[in-house]
Amino acid sequence: MAKKTVEEWRPYVQEVLESKTKEFHSLGYSRVTPDELWHCLIHNVWNGNPKLRLHAIVRDIFKLKTQVFMNYLTMKAYQDDDLLESIEALTQEESS
Repeated sequence: MAKKTVEEWRPYVQEVLESKTKEFHSLGYSRVTPDELWHCLIHNVWNGNPKLRLHAIVRDIFKLKTQVFMNYLTMKAYQDDDLLESIEALTQEESS
């Protein structure tokens, strides 16, 4: 099978993502969504949108550990907080 970018493979692996989401739910992570898992894989496992074979993408989805996902969420929360702080600082400067 040919290599395609991970985004091109996304429709083909939706059921795999949903299966992994159910696994996380069974482990107590009830708010996890397939989209969050996908973004975690893009940012922390694949580092962007590389060209891979379908079996490699499926393998990576099934191999995704809760620790990697939680690290991703933590970093995302820090980045979002920094962005909010930056916006608040700018709006306070403008109102002064």
